[in-house]
Amino acid sequence: MRTAYEWMVGLVLAALAFAPGAGAQTPTPPPECIAPAKPGGGFDLTCKLVQAALADAGHARPMHISYMPGGVGAIAYDTIITKRPAEAQTLVAFSSGSLLNLANGRFGRHAMGDVRWLAAVGADYGIVLVSSRSPWQTLPDLLAALKANPGKITFAGGGTIGSQDWVKSALVAKAAGVDYKAMRFVAFEGGGEATAALKAGHVQVYAGDASEVADKLPAQGPFRVLAVMAERRLPGLLAHVPTAREQGADMVWPSVRGLYMGPKVSEAAFHAWRTTFEQLMATPSFDRLRAHYGLFPLQMTGPALQAFLEQQSLQYADMAGRFGLRR
Repeated sequence: MRTAYEWMVGLVLAALAFAPGAGAQTPTPPPECIAPAKPGGGFDLTCKLVQAALADAGHARPMHISYMPGGVGAIAYDTIITKRPAEAQTLVAFSSGSLLNLANGRFGRHAMGDVRWLAAVGADYGIVLVSSRSPWQTLPDLLAALKANPGKITFAGGGTIGSQDWVKSALVAKAAGVDYKAMRFVAFEGGGEATAALKAGHVQVYAGDASEVADKLPAQGPFRVLAVMAERRLPGLLAHVPTAREQGADMVWPSVRGLYMGPKVSEAAFHAWRTTFEQLMATPSFDRLRAHYGLFPLQMTGPALQAFLEQQSLQYADMAGRFGLRR
């Protein structure tokens, strides 16, 4: 039997079953979550979390996940603004990397205020990942090797120079006393491609995110996490992994994961989705699903989310200036 809460979610989402301004008998497509990269990375996991949470709450119309790689979010951002600005059923995944790219001017003429920021659904943290076949057992092992011969170690990143994976890699290089300009870096379209390249031995290090390896760390698996870029050790699968700070490197990289909508989505539709997420994220079920997908507690909507994102954007703009990344 469905609970009163499940009935409430069903009613809220049913209100979105008809497009604003359309005839009463003109249903819209099922809800869609756009992951702005290829499958397997953090955007994909964000959409899968939302998909699972809606299904768990009893929503009758399954959420469809689509993939829109290009510019690590730039193509999706432009598309939702210029071609699909009023779609009441379409959500797009974002991360702190999206905000960093905006601060760097890598989303073209678009700015942060050009979309409607819906919800932050979880926190993520940077990690330093190597192959399980790697000779480096600890972060100091890697830093020593990098300092001795930076040209022999190649970093993978789910994004180009200036992306958050590049910045995390640059922080690792800095911790080794290596100029980030001398760092070897190969850009991929999302974390899925980057971890695949690491597994295949094409690169040696991936400064990615904890959520991207949540399902890739079985015993005797293909990867080894040398450090987490968090204030303290993370719970769950990574509880045994020391922080970078514990190992003498001052590297902390938290990341927010969430969703935004098009700029012309009606107030009624946006409010309905906001209400849905506020109710979803207040349940123990959502907590369990978030942990399952490798994310950590962080949930915001409305003015609190807007203020948080604006503050992060200012920090990233300052960082972009220090690294000479602003276009």
